[in-house]
Amino acid sequence: MRGDDEQGGHLFSYLSPEQRVPADHPLRAIRAMTDEALHRLSSRFALMYAQTGRPSVPPEHLLRALLLQVLYSIRSERLLIEQLEYHLLFRWFVGLGMDDAVWTPTTFTKNRERLLAGDVARAFFEDVVEQARGRRLLSDEHFTVDGTLLEAWAGQKSFRRKEQPPAPPDDPGNPTVNFHGERRSNATHQSSTDPDSRLFKKAKGHEAKLGYLGEVLMENRHGLVVDACVVPATGTGERDAAASLIAHLPTRRRTIGGDKGYDTRAFVAMVRALGATPHIAQQARRQTLDRRTTRHAGYAVSQRVRKRIEEVFGWMKTVGGMRKLKHRGGERVNWQFLFTAAAYNMVRMRTLMSTV
Repeated sequence: MRGDDEQGGHLFSYLSPEQRVPADHPLRAIRAMTDEALHRLSSRFALMYAQTGRPSVPPEHLLRALLLQVLYSIRSERLLIEQLEYHLLFRWFVGLGMDDAVWTPTTFTKNRERLLAGDVARAFFEDVVEQARGRRLLSDEHFTVDGTLLEAWAGQKSFRRKEQPPAPPDDPGNPTVNFHGERRSNATHQSSTDPDSRLFKKAKGHEAKLGYLGEVLMENRHGLVVDACVVPATGTGERDAAASLIAHLPTRRRTIGGDKGYDTRAFVAMVRALGATPHIAQQARRQTLDRRTTRHAGYAVSQRVRKRIEEVFGWMKTVGGMRKLKHRGGERVNWQFLFTAAAYNMVRMRTLMSTV
């Protein structure tokens, strides 16, 4: 018997969002890890807010919502708020009830400075790493380092001479700019849209773009990110950032893998000075590593596993929204990069735990 096409709305519901989400849904494991980290950050949140006044949107709700934006590749916070209005799964993950009102998109803007000042992204990322360590998913001996170019939210037309006052645009929306034949460099020019960005190209033959360098330190056992940072895009930026990340590792015997971009005598000497063994891919024109290092089977393993770090960058750019930055300024970009790295770790940890 055919059922009637009844479309009447129901006034009451007797099921909670918790009952609507399947028990084996992938977000359940991520929600558990997120709640564990946010519970430990509660004391930090308490110091960020005044003790009197009108209650704000809970920072836990804001961070869970931003995590959804990364996991589901939602292009803007305004679209994220729109989906929170009707998406039951999103409401459950954030912690909203069926009848709870959703805040406005400007709430993210008003609270961003508070989250930046509290260094919440770094604390959240480090807590996720500690959860992975507690589950024995991390290697303490073998690591890989690499960097990627993050394209800034700024166009080539905004890259102008520092001392030259901007001329009135002929078209405010899309001004005509002719820089043909003009030598442009970071020493003489600067973006008026994002002054912290730098004109940089990752390799020969590639076009130069305004951007930042995102550096990642990955452990080799399961490909989890153990540290990350964003630095200005300069010729030595990757190696300088790598040195800073390696220096924060515990002092014990360890190996550091990397591609040919790190094959310099200064970087190899720095790695050895920090008590680590460099497993860097060798350039054909120079021999910074000799057979004392390359003859071991561990060197070949490091060269094979180090390629996994490209999967981190691939996920962060295609899924996590890092292909084109949504924020301007080095501090905000670093916050976004760390938070996206934490999201990648949780997705990876959920997959690893489901196979155990």
